[in-house]
Amino acid sequence: MGGKQQTKKQLGEIFMTYEHVYVASVCLSNQTQLLQALVEADRYNGPSFIVAYAPCIQQQVRPDGLTDMFDECRYAVDSGYWPLYRYNPDLIVRGINPFILDSKKLRKEVTSFLKREGRFINLKKAHPEIADDL
Repeated sequence: MGGKQQTKKQLGEIFMTYEHVYVASVCLSNQTQLLQALVEADRYNGPSFIVAYAPCIQQQVRPDGLTDMFDECRYAVDSGYWPLYRYNPDLIVRGINPFILDSKKLRKEVTSFLKREGRFINLKKAHPEIADDL
């Protein structure tokens, strides 16, 4: 069976453990949050790490292509698959929680999002028992 058998690495969480790194998780569907994160990262006097969700046709994320990329990004955020957040260490010195969760309310089920992705569609066809466990 192809594919990775390990859990996905949460790169943003890994970088936040350093406590002196500006970290943001962004998506094209929320351009205001994306721009805010880019500006904050640029202004931060230290290392910055921004990770962005982007559908990828090459990895079979969207069987219908990328014509609905913004909708797909919004679906990833609304289902909780891709959280939007910012971690700004500059807030610590002001006594403010440095972690800001920008995607607050889940509007869709994460399983409905995963069922739309080509890699999970193919896994469900080839190995339904494994797909159901995921």
